[in-house]
Amino acid sequence: MASFRGTIRSEALKMKTKLTVIIPDTLQSTDRYPVVYLLHGLSGNTDDWSDGSQVWLLAKAYNLIFVIPEVQRSFYTDMEFGPAYFTYISQELPALCKKLFPISPKREDTYIMGLSMGGYGALKCALKYPEQYAGCAAFSPACILQDLEKYLGDQMDYTELQAIWGMNLEKMEENDVRVLAKECEKKTLKPDIFVTCGTEDFIHDMSVKLKDFMKDVDIPFTYREWPGSHEFYLWNKSLHLACEHFFTRVDPENYCNII
Repeated sequence: MASFRGTIRSEALKMKTKLTVIIPDTLQSTDRYPVVYLLHGLSGNTDDWSDGSQVWLLAKAYNLIFVIPEVQRSFYTDMEFGPAYFTYISQELPALCKKLFPISPKREDTYIMGLSMGGYGALKCALKYPEQYAGCAAFSPACILQDLEKYLGDQMDYTELQAIWGMNLEKMEENDVRVLAKECEKKTLKPDIFVTCGTEDFIHDMSVKLKDFMKDVDIPFTYREWPGSHEFYLWNKSLHLACEHFFTRVDPENYCNII
């Protein structure tokens, strides 16, 4: 496998930021690979997926490029008091990566996935720009923004919520994935959405609320849950299942399936 772990300059963020890119070792000079933008959670960074999952095996098994950015605790949002992280993730990063790496420019080859806060970010990107992403996977997504206040003091401070969504959290509604899903429903192109969660996850109720809401929305939606908590044992399995859902293995007979 080939990989890039380094720093890039973002004009949207007006600073340098870290990036990890994992590329299959089958690369030929004219190849352009499908890409998965893989997003980290609230307390994570660009190293989490490569350290905590079998993303390296999956890149080879499915001939995928994984792009793993870093956004700190921004909730993948153009912050009210802070950098424009949503613009960076949804616009600047894809354009930059297609210039630097052998990534296919086709919508049908472009996917976005993430865990927890990153699950929310993946849903937000795919629902906001369905013309850009063929599919989206969200693992244990922190996707009901109004419920975040339940976890203040444990996971976040109220001032962090204000920095992201405004002093009165007034930007939460327009960034709510349910609002974005209803807007996306009106569009011609719709992403295929795949969501997983552990039944013992402390934010399991958010996934259940999303699942129940999506029953009445005309967007392809798959939901799976099983015993598990908010941890990488579940997210690694979820990543395998998402790749199996969206892609075809290059050599299935010689690939060891852990699930």
